Amino acid sequence: MMTREELKVKKIGVLYGGLSAEREVSLKSGAAVCDSLLSQGYDAVAIDVDRDLARKLADAGIEIAFVALHGRYGEDGAVQGLLELMGIPYTGSGVLASALAMNKIFAKAAFQAAGLLVAPYRVLKRGEEFDLATLDFPFPVVVKPSQEGSSVGVSIVKNSQDMPAAIEEAFRYDREILLEQFIAAREIQVGILGDQALGAIEIVPRNEFYDFEAKYTPGMAEHIFPAPLPEALYCKALHIGVLAHHALGCSDYSRVDLLVTPSEECYILEVNTLPGMTALSLFPEIAGGVGISFGELLEKILLSASLKISGS
Repeated sequence: MMTREELKVKKIGVLYGGLSAEREVSLKSGAAVCDSLLSQGYDAVAIDVDRDLARKLADAGIEIAFVALHGRYGEDGAVQGLLELMGIPYTGSGVLASALAMNKIFAKAAFQAAGLLVAPYRVLKRGEEFDLATLDFPFPVVVKPSQEGSSVGVSIVKNSQDMPAAIEEAFRYDREILLEQFIAAREIQVGILGDQALGAIEIVPRNEFYDFEAKYTPGMAEHIFPAPLPEALYCKALHIGVLAHHALGCSDYSRVDLLVTPSEECYILEVNTLPGMTALSLFPEIAGGVGISFGELLEKILLSASLKISGS
């Protein structure tokens, strides 16, 4: 791990934008990160990620990368692999953990192997014949792409008539999709920094679920920190968050999304290896709730930047 003094003389590239459906969110995250690092005296520059990224990094003389990307080609291990090849230390999880977390199918398998609870699900591939009668869990059913974030392409289906349209919508974003049993539960999200759980926040969306609009429109969701859970259940949620983080081999930081039922079961939804850093983002809000300012949080993340494959 580099010291603050060492980082102050390095050229830091804040990677943002990108090629995914979450580009606009990433632009906001990256701008907030870059502005904060500059205000703290770091030599930071925003790099809009496209297929010419390697040249941009070389031309700008980037020595450290703060990855503020979301979605495909940024959160799925693709950019992390490029940075490893170029020998540029970077923030967040490595290639394998990023790819696992982004692919909901493989992530579920890893969670189950670690003994964690996931909702019953079915994988459907494009072109595959599907008979709804073979689905072994009841409506409502959540239909989602395997590899998108920010609830892009997600539908909650309450009857068989609405299923074809939901499946078609999910297939707009991926060749594999998930049909998942809807769990009636509270939405709890746990922030992980290093190997420690910072805290848990509850999301109460105005919409039916915490969709794209609720995530990025002011006033569309209530955030309650700390999550108003009984103490034992709160600690259980934090513990499960850390277990999920480790199950995928994540490093530096993440946000773990849980569903907590009235019977106190904690279902893992997903692990976000590059949680949002916008004004409405939950990870900075969790950190703020335990006394870590936005600037301090970014500095802690930056200090953890490394090459994960070579370990330097």
